[in-house]
Amino acid sequence: MAEKAELKTARAQLNYERIAPRKVQIVCDLIRGKDTRIAAALLNATPKAGAPIVLKLLKSAVANAENNHGLDPERLYVSETYCNPGPLKNMKRMRPRAQGRGFRILKRTSHITVVVAEKE
Repeated sequence: MAEKAELKTARAQLNYERIAPRKVQIVCDLIRGKDTRIAAALLNATPKAGAPIVLKLLKSAVANAENNHGLDPERLYVSETYCNPGPLKNMKRMRPRAQGRGFRILKRTSHITVVVAEKE
């Protein structure tokens, strides 16, 4: 049996970002599996709220790959990118409703991760 080559990866993670995960997941799906330069160009041209956040994370992941792991930035691609929901409890807001009631507004947070790997 041939040994499986270990994939060299680098990651960047942002926790507790004050944006709904639903908004960021659309942007994450857009760049998953793409070359990092193409992904950066896509994010620059995308008018979504999560695009600048994910672009900054992508640049950080590429810098981590180059400086910490010695990977070639020209051969990198986005191997994984995902967004998980963070806590809701930090920011409590109320919305006035009928008959003097108040409904809670959920201020959602996100944990965003971008992983880049070197092409074989």
